[in-house]
Amino acid sequence: MGLGSLAGKLTDAQQNDTAAWLPSDAQATKVSELQKQFQATDEFPAVILYERSAGTTDADLAKVKDDATKLAGVDGVSGPVQGPIASDDHQALQIIVPIEMGPVGQLKVVERVDAIRAIVLNNNNGLNAYVTGPMGFAADNTEAFEGIDTTLLMATVAVVIILLLVIYRSPILWLLPVISAGLTLVIAQAVVYLLADGGGLVVNSQSVAILTVLVFGIGTDYALLLISRYREELRTHEDRHEAMGIALRRSGPALLASAATVAVGMLCLLLADMNSTKGLGPVAAVGVVIALAAMMTLFPALLVIFGRWIFWPSRPKFGSSRPSDRGGWAKLGERIAKRPRAVWAGTALVLAVMTIGLTQLNANGLPFEESFLDQPPSVTGQKLINQHFAGGAGQPLIVIGKASAASGIQDALKSTEGIAAVGDPLVKGDLVRIEGTLRDEPGTAAADKAIDRARDAVAKVPGADANIGGFAAITHDTNVANSADTKVVIPLVLLAVLLILMLVLRAVVAPVVLIGTVVLSFAAALGFSAFVFKYVFGFNASDSGFPLYIFVFLVAVGIDYNIFLVTRIREETVRHGTRKGALIGLSATGGVITSAGLVLAATFAVLTTLPLVLIVEMGFAIAIGILLDTFVVRSILATALTLDIGPKMWWPSSLATESKPVAPAVDRDLDPEPV
Repeated sequence: MGLGSLAGKLTDAQQNDTAAWLPSDAQATKVSELQKQFQATDEFPAVILYERSAGTTDADLAKVKDDATKLAGVDGVSGPVQGPIASDDHQALQIIVPIEMGPVGQLKVVERVDAIRAIVLNNNNGLNAYVTGPMGFAADNTEAFEGIDTTLLMATVAVVIILLLVIYRSPILWLLPVISAGLTLVIAQAVVYLLADGGGLVVNSQSVAILTVLVFGIGTDYALLLISRYREELRTHEDRHEAMGIALRRSGPALLASAATVAVGMLCLLLADMNSTKGLGPVAAVGVVIALAAMMTLFPALLVIFGRWIFWPSRPKFGSSRPSDRGGWAKLGERIAKRPRAVWAGTALVLAVMTIGLTQLNANGLPFEESFLDQPPSVTGQKLINQHFAGGAGQPLIVIGKASAASGIQDALKSTEGIAAVGDPLVKGDLVRIEGTLRDEPGTAAADKAIDRARDAVAKVPGADANIGGFAAITHDTNVANSADTKVVIPLVLLAVLLILMLVLRAVVAPVVLIGTVVLSFAAALGFSAFVFKYVFGFNASDSGFPLYIFVFLVAVGIDYNIFLVTRIREETVRHGTRKGALIGLSATGGVITSAGLVLAATFAVLTTLPLVLIVEMGFAIAIGILLDTFVVRSILATALTLDIGPKMWWPSSLATESKPVAPAVDRDLDPEPV
């Protein structure tokens, strides 16, 4: 009950304010702190856009002025309402309502925007009205995620149950992995909440959603692998306790290496500058470690307690024969073995062709109006603002510097290309605050260049010590930080995973080969996904952090499955030599690993049901990458490379020079049979 209560508080611990995600040395972050001297807390302006395509009337103007008076009394309004401001084409009017977020403001976003809408949508007489700007965006984003945790969890559980029923054809067995994964998720959420509440960990809706599918996917994967080995041992050991002990000893090292690889890969994100990216690392690592612990303790105990009947109607009987080694995976291995070099070359070529889609990937930032699958009112309003006003209207740049340099800062902004208007200076103590309106829409390349030019300009003002922030600058700084993190984290993840593989396999060649196959798989999955995003889904852009997230997950998970395959191949190589060991390893692990891959891919695919483009793109790309890795890279490419390279795969270990099996041949197979 206590853990459940803590897990339930995780939603309240989320920080979905983009400013909180930025590194502390970003100019936008510094401005957010300095603004506290000009207002009690951060303000989220609500921009109200009124539009009549035939032209606004005097009655419309009177209506808007009356609304502005009424809006001043809405809860949270922290200053005078600005406007009405008329567009040059006389088709639109705009007012700006400053909203003070306060300590609990994030929880009142929807409530306050609903109060604003109740006023501006009343007695319109054909005048269209939209609440947009940062406050409108925040409200629509919050509404998009309302109840999503429950929906996502239910969808994930349903997918896992269906796949387990198909894989094992047992009406009972699916209960144990689902119960274990459910308890694991509760524990993981409680631990993450404690880290967020007392340890300063930044948690957001994105990382919480990923935690849900990761725990269920990884946990179920580990359960499938353990079930497979346990069922195998039940055929040769009458005592189920003894069978489980042997199953744990034989599968434990691979599971431990797998979890360590994924967890270490995720923890590399701690070296990122973006707090949101940095926070995702521990969240995912906690989920993986707890999933491993549960599947190595709780889950085996449940299997032993329930005994053989849990497999009904296909109970593994003592003394019964193992699955045939002449199944589909064994036949695939025989075909690969005939011409391994041609197979791996052809497979690599196909994957390389898929990487061409990377030319269609636009991961330079996702404009807010393209962030939703549908078009909420804030997006419609922003598009109309872009049509009738300067693109940055309602989302001004905020410049804070020394009051003594106020005129110099103002002149520097006015002379900057891409700045449409500059406000009057507001002085508090020795600081001055000046607003500048971008000519182009925030988040676009033109707006980003204007921000850079403005920063260069104010930096040259003597004694100004000025920083430029605001919501447009936050978006720009986010994209810059994500790009820098990608260049730093990706090499570190590759190095960390390579070192773990060297320790596990006690070799150098095999780890390098495996890393190469997974990187190729990642590039192919990302290229194929980029093509689908643009030409099938109609997505024009991706978040600047998208490639890094996909890389970390696919490399960690891709190596995960290769560990299951290659550790088995190495085990069989000791008995049979590399060639036969590779064929036995493929036939023995083919069914269980592809089943595990289907489960994990399906759980990540559940993310595509969410209403945000970034989450949909992540879910799709990760699912495609997992399927590519399990059915193509692991099953065909890695096996063909092992057969072609031969014993040299294990260099510099003693297996690299073996000319004959070093131990008596022992036939061992893993089930389940291929689905």
